[in-house]
Amino acid sequence: MIKRFLYSQKVAPYVFVLPFILVFLIFWVYPLGSSVTMSFQKITLGQETEWIGLDNYTKLLGDKIFLKSVMNSAVYMLCTLLILIPLPMLLAVLINNKFMWGREFFKSSLFFPALTSVVVAGTVFRLMFGEMDGSLINSFLGWFGIEPVKFLKGQVTGFIALLALATWRWLGVNMLYFLSGLKSIPDDYYEAASIDGASAWQKFRMITMPLLKPTTIYVLTISIYAGLAMFIESLMLWNGNNSPKNIGLTIVGYLYRQGIEKSNLGYAAAVGIVLLVLAMTINMIQLAFSGLFKKED
Repeated sequence: MIKRFLYSQKVAPYVFVLPFILVFLIFWVYPLGSSVTMSFQKITLGQETEWIGLDNYTKLLGDKIFLKSVMNSAVYMLCTLLILIPLPMLLAVLINNKFMWGREFFKSSLFFPALTSVVVAGTVFRLMFGEMDGSLINSFLGWFGIEPVKFLKGQVTGFIALLALATWRWLGVNMLYFLSGLKSIPDDYYEAASIDGASAWQKFRMITMPLLKPTTIYVLTISIYAGLAMFIESLMLWNGNNSPKNIGLTIVGYLYRQGIEKSNLGYAAAVGIVLLVLAMTINMIQLAFSGLFKKED
């Protein structure tokens, strides 16, 4: 009877989908619902809860440190988008060229940093951008007669180090996304364009970029979320969650500070909900502008 029930054409699809539904409900819907509830509460160390309505959200609006973390995350996200979308796309086009030699070597070399632990990478970059004369970057600057720079103590220089780490880690990953998109473009289009006398730039602008639009939208979507949710890179680069004047503090870093370091769980939950709403809003806007929600004729 049970076997007949499971092998039924009407029941079988639901049986196969059930594991995903359970995982989705247990590990996404339930935590999200709990976080929303907690964001309207004040939770003490003894796990006693008190319903305080919108007080946590009202407090966030006047919290200068929180607003600083939002600004840091927004700037980081925008800078990574400006670097980690056009540059990987150009590298993918270059490596995909049939006249390119050693393409497999370059693909594996650029992807290798993504396999490196972010803890190790952050530690290495912290030493590279150290303020001592003997640090790698300051040694390089010294060849040009430039005085040692305290990279991790300035807002701009700190972000340069953070973006260098992000570029090193994720350049190869995004490049592979674009390479997979390029493989789906028929060579006939480029051959026809060559016959018509199109230049390399014209082929890229009129063929490559339009046909890479689905891949670009995907990379843009995950990059927006990754930029806003960045935390461990900053944590390792500044060797903790307390960078000078909060120059490296992100939204997730502030959530960690409130929820883990200060055990202010209700306030931390409000920070998390704001992050979720912010990421979803930005992504919905960019998806709408990209025409993803338009009906096809």
